[in-house]
Amino acid sequence: MITETERAETLAFLRKQVRGIPDFPKKGILYWDITTLLKNAEAMRLAADLLYERFKDRGFTKVVGIESRGFILGGILACRLGAGFVPIRKKGKLPAVKISKTYQLEYGADVIEMHVDALKPDDKVLLHDDLLATGGTTLAALDLIKSTGVSEIAACYLVELAELGGRARIPAEYETHALLTF
Repeated sequence: MITETERAETLAFLRKQVRGIPDFPKKGILYWDITTLLKNAEAMRLAADLLYERFKDRGFTKVVGIESRGFILGGILACRLGAGFVPIRKKGKLPAVKISKTYQLEYGADVIEMHVDALKPDDKVLLHDDLLATGGTTLAALDLIKSTGVSEIAACYLVELAELGGRARIPAEYETHALLTF
């Protein structure tokens, strides 16, 4: 267990590891790039440690990660929590019978899919993605997860872009946690 001072110092260190790239993927978008955090072994370990500490001992049976950056820390969290890992992928990437959901991004529309047999109603799910922006991807992922009968779901992110209001779109019944807020 770390002190509040150590936590604040760790979060400040992690914030410095994320870089903003203007006009990507198109003009007017400020892209928050976590690859600079991931390439730093200490930063990646600290981020995983803080997320693990938040959600350990909660009985999660599955971590659902959203393609593609949600797979990185999502996979680590699943291992650390002793849970299975379920990928939510972009359309056409999963081989077996799947369910899909179309949703709006900040800069267009997309489709995500999950295997129809990936979750069971008694699973307790931690949804993970690298970034919470407008909340569209999260809402689509929650719809996929709920369609399997799962009722216990929490969501976590490495980064939240607060000014885009995504958290406000996520129903209050779902615990929502972001490690870093920009």
